[in-house]
Amino acid sequence: MNVDQLVREALQEQAAEQGGPRGDLAGRVLATRRRRRARTIAGAALGTAAAVVVGVTALDSGNEDAPPASASRTADVIARPGQSVPRDFVAAGKTGLAGYSVSRDVPQRNGDQLLVRSYFLLNPTTMKYEKADAKWAWVAVAPGMRTAAVLEGELPARRVGMLDLRTGRVTRWITLAHGVAGVEWSPDGKRLVATAYRKNPDRKVAVPGNSSVGWPKHHGSRTGYVLIEADSGKVGPFRDVPQPDPDKEGMFPGVSRQDLHFNQDGTRLYVQQYARQGKKDYRDWYTLSGRPTTAPAAEKHAGRPEAGLSPDGRYLADDGNAKGSAIRDPRTGEQVARVPSSEQLAWADSKRLVALACDPARCTGKDADRKRLVLVTVGSEKTVPLTAVRTAPQGYKRVWTPMLTAR
Repeated sequence: MNVDQLVREALQEQAAEQGGPRGDLAGRVLATRRRRRARTIAGAALGTAAAVVVGVTALDSGNEDAPPASASRTADVIARPGQSVPRDFVAAGKTGLAGYSVSRDVPQRNGDQLLVRSYFLLNPTTMKYEKADAKWAWVAVAPGMRTAAVLEGELPARRVGMLDLRTGRVTRWITLAHGVAGVEWSPDGKRLVATAYRKNPDRKVAVPGNSSVGWPKHHGSRTGYVLIEADSGKVGPFRDVPQPDPDKEGMFPGVSRQDLHFNQDGTRLYVQQYARQGKKDYRDWYTLSGRPTTAPAAEKHAGRPEAGLSPDGRYLADDGNAKGSAIRDPRTGEQVARVPSSEQLAWADSKRLVALACDPARCTGKDADRKRLVLVTVGSEKTVPLTAVRTAPQGYKRVWTPMLTAR
């Protein structure tokens, strides 16, 4: 007799007993005996069924198919060390790979070049990565990896869509009074910050005498931002935060995308600065209402890494190179540890980081930039590969860029 049949018969017998006559003493005695027998059988059967379920869960973990041979699972780590372009879900600790993007430069008729991103997003039903609609110029996946905020191109866009990642359909549009070119979720997933621009910050502008040498030229046109409540779709007041220091032609050299980001606990906003000669601070800080302010005490030494402050506030991820990266005390800025990775992307928990690192066997010469997604631990030299060394998806020339969020 199989498990399903055993459970079904035991439960049917118990239900029949409970519906029997209550006035007959002999009947009650016999019913009591049958109940005891039914409980024993049901308990044994359910225990067997539970064991089967646990076994299946350990193999499947939400997927319809068993994991491929390239998968590696240890506790809360789901690694794909055999996949150079992720096909199946990758995760470590509280952080999952929600998707990845691939960029390319598309020539325009007027001589400009437009940076265009293609997105491959996790389908939470199949737990596989699928190519998103080409019309999405910007995608930000919410914590929980069920919904994404999307913008249609060419940027800036006048509405934000809420995309259901299971169906690939937009469930709601939120109309804006100002065109925006970037959106980001707060750490708790309750709101978004949408950065407004007059022109597309991803357009490389053809400037006479500067088309092939020097820094690319972009429109330095950020105007401000709005906060959006995710549940209601309510859009807050527009906050003026103009982009500083454009040149006399209104152009911005180098990194022109100057989006606003939430800090670690979502109580302040900042703009990342990538090159500040003679300065140690890499972030301009703002209150949620748009007023310039100082950095939170625990983030005043924050540099360029996306990971930033650890969840418990004990560590601060810093810049790195092929040989490793510093971990600092957020209160003093002093180095307290070093991890074997070059780009710190997100904290998996309060001691582990999801990062990019080159394969130690190929960390020299022209292969020094061939990085893979890894998991590293503060206080350890061990590196756990989460993917193989990144390659370009089929049909693309550039390697993929990870999109990480809380799962």
